[in-house]
Amino acid sequence: MPLPIEVIQAIAPVGGMAVFAGTIGWVVTTWLKVKNGYPLENSWGKPMYPNGGGEAMERIRLISQENAQLRAELGSIKDRMAVLERIATDSPARLAAEIDSLATKQLN
Repeated sequence: MPLPIEVIQAIAPVGGMAVFAGTIGWVVTTWLKVKNGYPLENSWGKPMYPNGGGEAMERIRLISQENAQLRAELGSIKDRMAVLERIATDSPARLAAEIDSLATKQLN
């Protein structure tokens, strides 16, 4: 049984707006991915990296270097934090004995 023409005329604007909103959403999402360096997907779902030119590649390289430096700094901070936690939780007598042993070790 076909739908009456009045029902089709009532539903058509809503369907048209849904298609339009979906298309605009897809365009904006793709633009944001390209702008921020995220990979796009081809029709098979595999990532495709847009060619951003030399400036984008240089920016990625600089951010990668900064990331490596920050990771190294975080590692050293974690090590220092572990030492501070050990100092705070160890007994004072044991800590004093360890400091004395280090002092005598440096003198020899």
